[in-house]
Amino acid sequence: MDTKKIMECERGRFDKLIKFRLPHRFMLIGIAISAISIIAMFVRGFAMNGDTEWLKQLLQKTLLVGMLIMSISKDKVEDEMTIQLRAQSYMIAFILGVIYALVMPYVEFGVSNMVHNGGKVYKDLGDFQVLLFMLLIQLMFYHNLKRYR
Repeated sequence: MDTKKIMECERGRFDKLIKFRLPHRFMLIGIAISAISIIAMFVRGFAMNGDTEWLKQLLQKTLLVGMLIMSISKDKVEDEMTIQLRAQSYMIAFILGVIYALVMPYVEFGVSNMVHNGGKVYKDLGDFQVLLFMLLIQLMFYHNLKRYR
């Protein structure tokens, strides 16, 4: 094989990965998964006693999967403009997610020290908190950008 064919093959694979979208019906599936996860989190928080840490972790991961399905599902009308708006929303979500991950631990540390006289220990954000923030930002900005185009 010559180099040109290899490069074209790799470019084709890369394009397939970039253009990957789930069909529009997956939007409703993602909404349902997210809603069920949120309702189950409330039920777990108010009604269940005992050691349910495993359930908390499961519901958090399920919520993230539901939001990811919503994020990568197509719109009813998918054109170049919606693809561009989706890319912009991912860019905004990434930038704000990095800023959030860098700044929020210090804000939390400062606020906890002001509220509790003593000294709260500095702690990093968990993966769930950062991923949830980024997916929320992406979905919010994408739908707002679509509305005001």
